[in-house]
Amino acid sequence: MSTTPAPTAVAPLTIADAEALVSAAHRAADAAGVTVSVTVLDAGGHLLAFRRDDRAVLISGETSTRKAYTALQLNAPTADLVDAVQPGGLFHTLPTALDRPMLFIAGGLPVHRDGRLIGAIGVGGGAPEQDHGFATTAVESLA
Repeated sequence: MSTTPAPTAVAPLTIADAEALVSAAHRAADAAGVTVSVTVLDAGGHLLAFRRDDRAVLISGETSTRKAYTALQLNAPTADLVDAVQPGGLFHTLPTALDRPMLFIAGGLPVHRDGRLIGAIGVGGGAPEQDHGFATTAVESLA
């Protein structure tokens, strides 16, 4: 007989959640006059939602996706990881050691529900600090 309680189920990130995150990030970017791309991934790293503003730079689609992937894989905001990949940093060799689409620029955030990782959002197109702010606004709106 096990004395460890069974883990409680946590609802996964849904399409409705993903669309709400995308919309909230775009509203925040619009309010700042910035055109962006927003990517939302589920806990398995699969694409749930993506939208690029008509005038956003094309590479913002790729950067938003890589930021989301990085935040998901490391379960940390990409803004918190920037120094870790600098020479002498804890993850200095990580970007080149893995054949994965990681990007250590602010704008990616993990998404949690009841303390569990359920996905990630990435925003690209603005300055890194702006992208981080837009992603933060989106995650906070999901509550």
